[in-house]
Amino acid sequence: MMSTTPTRSTAPPSALLYLTDEQLRQGIEAMFFAYRGFTADPDQILEERGYGRAHHRAIHFINCVPGTTVNNLLHILGVTKQSLNRVLRSLIEDKLVRVEVGQKDRRERHLFLTATGKELETALSNAQSARMRDAYRHAGPDAVAGFRKVLEAMMDEDLRKTYTALHEREA
Repeated sequence: MMSTTPTRSTAPPSALLYLTDEQLRQGIEAMFFAYRGFTADPDQILEERGYGRAHHRAIHFINCVPGTTVNNLLHILGVTKQSLNRVLRSLIEDKLVRVEVGQKDRRERHLFLTATGKELETALSNAQSARMRDAYRHAGPDAVAGFRKVLEAMMDEDLRKTYTALHEREA
């Protein structure tokens, strides 16, 4: 499950003195509205197929880590087993995800996107990539680097480790 314990800032104390309550409030509001924009296009694609954001997250991370186990996906998503099983059942029934029994441990279930699942994942990620690409171009490279630092600093330590581990697989 996801930790809800706040993390301490790693920013130098002097940098924290320049943030007003109003700036923080505006940042929080901007995050809410940006998230609405970030999810709007995929939500429309998902709704046409009878899926929701939980399906999107599962599809995204199965694509990101092909062959991931159900337990690993539970850890990444921070959801209950019951919730994930409901999502996976529909994705498997609709032939977007296929399951392979583990060769070393027959109790493990490894998840892969099918060709149809990859098509949906591509449509979803293309929609979000276009929005992020436009925002990144508008903001510029320094803002992009700063944005990533802010997002990583907002993650709890355990989540940051999971995030980092995902990117270490790609290297």
